[in-house]
Amino acid sequence: MEARLWPNGAVCPHCGETKRVGKMGGKATRIGVHKCYACRKQFTVKIGTVFESSHVPLHQWLQAFYLMCGSKKGISSNQLHRILGVTLKTAWFMSHRIREAMRSDARFDFGSGGGAVEADETFIGREPGKEVRRAFQHKLKVLSLVDRESGQARSFVVDHVDTATLKPIVQENVAKEARFMTDEGRWYWPIGREFAEHQTVFHSRGEYVRDDAHTNTVEGFFSIFKRGMKGIYQHCEKQHLHRYLAEFDFRYSNRVALGIGDSERADIALLGVRGKRLTYQTARV
Repeated sequence: MEARLWPNGAVCPHCGETKRVGKMGGKATRIGVHKCYACRKQFTVKIGTVFESSHVPLHQWLQAFYLMCGSKKGISSNQLHRILGVTLKTAWFMSHRIREAMRSDARFDFGSGGGAVEADETFIGREPGKEVRRAFQHKLKVLSLVDRESGQARSFVVDHVDTATLKPIVQENVAKEARFMTDEGRWYWPIGREFAEHQTVFHSRGEYVRDDAHTNTVEGFFSIFKRGMKGIYQHCEKQHLHRYLAEFDFRYSNRVALGIGDSERADIALLGVRGKRLTYQTARV
């Protein structure tokens, strides 16, 4: 873990010192403890990461990373609890910390260079406090973007499926020169004018592919997402949905079809642990 997070040597998380840092020895010293001789503070590689203040041994953390990264549709907290030998509460919290490590804050530029970007929405579960109706208004709403060229996916929890809500998200993550691919949802028509090209397939007329215009790629992503949410996780509150989406986005964007295996995927996820301190109270909210 030190080799991955500190490729150029230990870095003090308190003051940023890299030179006047030494590894502490002795029988009474915990494994991996370093001392900064600039600010005089001790630290380990876990400080400032999702591992901070955790009493779970690091080897169990790394096993949990591998299991979550290697399970195509996810792995439940109950399963982690049985495999790792930790309590169910600990397994639930660990899985949320790992999802936080998988989450990317980077700005995407899908379709740069004129590539095709597919956009579609899906509905799952039930939004709290809303009456059940025949349409989708009472369900949780998700917008997903998939770049065909890079194979990357990014998903967002949205409150409404309309132009005013979706347009800022699409504009922020899709390049102007992109070829925008959607279904016949009327909310996409004003958004499509912002891009070099907008092609639509009319599912209501039985049209699913016209030349290279289709939304089959993003719908394939939804099929994996829904099988995982319904078959593995079964239930998810709205306040946690963004983390589950980050998990499925991460695995899809780093899948075997792109030449990334389970071990490599776990290594990539491990690089995301920095700067994402997640307390138990934050995870519950």
